[in-house]
Amino acid sequence: MAQLSSASAVGTDRRIRYMISKGGSEALLQTLVDTARTASPDYGILLPLLRLLAKVGLRDKKFGQKALELEALDVTLILARKNLSHSLNLLHCLWALRVFASSVTTGAMLGVNGAMELLFEVIPSYTRKRTQIIRAAAEVLAALLKSKSNSRRAVNRGYVASLLRLHQDWHNHDTANSYLPIRRALLLCLKHIATLQSGREAFLAAQGMEILFSSTQSSLEDRSLEPITSVALQVLRQCYPKSPLPLVTASSAYAFPAPGHLPSEPPRVLAEEDFEDDGDEEEDRDSDSEDAKEEDDDLETDVNKLSSKPGLDRPEEELSQYEAMCLELSCSFEDLEPTPGDDAHPDANHLHIPTAASVKQRRLDEDQSSRGREREAAPETSLLSKAKMGRSPVHPVSKNGPGTNPHPHAQPNGLGVDPSGKEVLDLETLLQEDAWDMDMTSCARTGASLPSSTPPGRTADRIHELLQTHPQHVPFHDPFVYLAKARGSKSVADFKTPAFPDLWGHCPSHSPEPLLERKRGIQRVKIFEDIRRLLQPSDMIDKVVFSLDEPWQGTAPNCLWFSSKFESGNLRKAIQVREFEYDLLINTDINCTQYQQWFNFRVRGMRAATPYRFNIINYEKPNSQFNYGMQPTMYSVKEALLGRPTWKRTGYEICYYKNHYRESMAVTGGTSRKCYYTLTFSVTFPHHGDVCYLAYHYPYTYTALMTHLDLLEKSVDPKTVYFRQEALCRTLGGNACPLVTVTAMPASASPAHLEQFRE
Repeated sequence: MAQLSSASAVGTDRRIRYMISKGGSEALLQTLVDTARTASPDYGILLPLLRLLAKVGLRDKKFGQKALELEALDVTLILARKNLSHSLNLLHCLWALRVFASSVTTGAMLGVNGAMELLFEVIPSYTRKRTQIIRAAAEVLAALLKSKSNSRRAVNRGYVASLLRLHQDWHNHDTANSYLPIRRALLLCLKHIATLQSGREAFLAAQGMEILFSSTQSSLEDRSLEPITSVALQVLRQCYPKSPLPLVTASSAYAFPAPGHLPSEPPRVLAEEDFEDDGDEEEDRDSDSEDAKEEDDDLETDVNKLSSKPGLDRPEEELSQYEAMCLELSCSFEDLEPTPGDDAHPDANHLHIPTAASVKQRRLDEDQSSRGREREAAPETSLLSKAKMGRSPVHPVSKNGPGTNPHPHAQPNGLGVDPSGKEVLDLETLLQEDAWDMDMTSCARTGASLPSSTPPGRTADRIHELLQTHPQHVPFHDPFVYLAKARGSKSVADFKTPAFPDLWGHCPSHSPEPLLERKRGIQRVKIFEDIRRLLQPSDMIDKVVFSLDEPWQGTAPNCLWFSSKFESGNLRKAIQVREFEYDLLINTDINCTQYQQWFNFRVRGMRAATPYRFNIINYEKPNSQFNYGMQPTMYSVKEALLGRPTWKRTGYEICYYKNHYRESMAVTGGTSRKCYYTLTFSVTFPHHGDVCYLAYHYPYTYTALMTHLDLLEKSVDPKTVYFRQEALCRTLGGNACPLVTVTAMPASASPAHLEQFRE
């Protein structure tokens, strides 16, 4: 036996696998049974044999079934019971049992034969004696509890409370963290039990959430305790009670009568009874498939994935040859000065040359035919020419932590100062005008009228006043053209207020914006703060401050003011959780109950240099680029009026993870329910009392597109550039879908040049 053990220990797995293929496992197990059943078992043979079985069993996939057929399970359990006071013999028996329990089917049989009761006799409260045996016993117990039948047996016999007491005792006394494997094995036992509904109920009844929360909160930042922290957080997340999203209905807040779409019954209002916790989704019968590696939703476990930086697929020098094909990437459009007189009649010099396959040109729709009248009504001197005279410097994004101000020349009261300390703008007075952000930029939609206090002429006058006070330096943008186009844009939501970034315009950043370096462990910290809501609700406010479904909900004092009622805006509900923390829900796609990705909302009433946390809690995708360095974008109105109209990447402590919200069973019809995910990020606003827009990415609206097409058409030289804009069709919402043709004008009217142009 000693020779066989030494032979198997030498070299790689090759010798052991060869021995298994020749029936070595059966021979060893049969030897174990025969030796153990003698009147006086020879432990000089049994101990090396048990060590060898522990090695062989790890490499034999059918080892558990073989042990069951040869009755080696009962023999090993009997040996363990006889040697409870003999440490060395008991340790070898536990090593063999650990291998047997790795098969779920075999583990279930061990549970029937009383293995768990034996192990609880071996695992005592904290002690420094026989710790190697205690570790082996705890690991065997964790392996046994992978079996659902064993987990149910543990719940029925009250072992959940016993495991919690053991964990708490070892945690409190192991101040030097010398016995982390024992503590981790006890947590794994709780994790396997928590896969059952009855296990979660027993865990909650035994105050398991409070016990694990208090024992984990001091170890989140300690890397040496990561094996403990990771499992503890998984247990807490498993046992966190599931609840519905705080929405009136699961369907979109907006509906649209699409052709061929039959109107459905009003969606059922979500109720708490629709969210009873999941039953035991696993089958009663155990199978070895349960032994597969369980998915870990905590992305912190692989930090390398969170900082992956794929390299270029070709040399960077080779990419420069494509610059000639993409001149728009480097063109600032500052040289596109319209020829005098082109504004009034932009199409006067355009030559329409039909192609060989063309038919008689269709008349443009009513919206396009009115384009000329809109241009005639616009001021003769376009703001585009004024903007081309200069551009304010755009400051690149800086990574700011809590309590820092990225704009040192902007005082909290909104006054911009130059380096000498001289005040240059009185923004506070401007921002405190009555409803400046609403009435000043109001424009009439179809079927809507301007407020009586702000007639159309007065709107233009106020824009003129604003431009005179704060000169605009945004290339290729004209607020008056934008307003004219906004009046014709149609939307399912009757937006009456354009977003300030679209009205005022914005400049691109001068330098590339790097990916955000993610702080290690930040996701666990955020999840832990979410769990704190359940256990320590004393500082919870939980007040709705914005809702599309409940517009009567007024904004409470001492909180942010939210709005998304503008083009491309998407925010359905905002809930103030704590003083500086808000849960947000974005709207789903129209006429459905899913597909939510884009967010864009306005917020005002903030304090400067104060960290605000935003949690968007109804995402559906299991992962996001926000876990890999992506940041939301922010546009500050005060920054724009100070001459820096730029969408900037902002936010820190960003992570994306699964939360405790689940889809209603009324929606799924009793089938498996959809999980939701949270995007959380913190923002420190640069100014007090500012108005800021936060978005998933740089917004680009339909009205902005139509505005840019008009400005582009006026900027080209009709003698050298052929530019034609017409409506290809109408969208379901009633907006024109533009078809733009841009090419070089023929050099002359000769047949050769015309033929070349047509081709």
